[in-house]
Amino acid sequence: MRFTEEHEWLKQDGDEVVVGITQYATEQLGDLVFVELPEEGRTVAKGDEVVVIESVKAASDILAPLDGQITEVNSAIVANPAMVNEDPMENGWFFRMILADPTDLDGLMDEEGYRKFVES
Repeated sequence: MRFTEEHEWLKQDGDEVVVGITQYATEQLGDLVFVELPEEGRTVAKGDEVVVIESVKAASDILAPLDGQITEVNSAIVANPAMVNEDPMENGWFFRMILADPTDLDGLMDEEGYRKFVES
């Protein structure tokens, strides 16, 4: 798995990567009450706003972690946003994407690097 400074995780799955937010992010946000996902097929650039989430504490945007194309969204979390809080690292994923350049993953933090980032 790889991680961003925006508390997103990316997991390689064949030609795609699965993207979600970390346990730490869900703890900071509180209970999610609303999720709006991007359209499948949408081409995104790193930093584009792709997901809107609302929690009991705040509304936030989730940014595209890297350049690529959204291939699938997790519609189950739209119907039940609490899934993200309950299982953010597995069933609470947001979307899958094909990266424009798969080597971009190498520029993200690994689990140890992310742990140190959160602790600092």
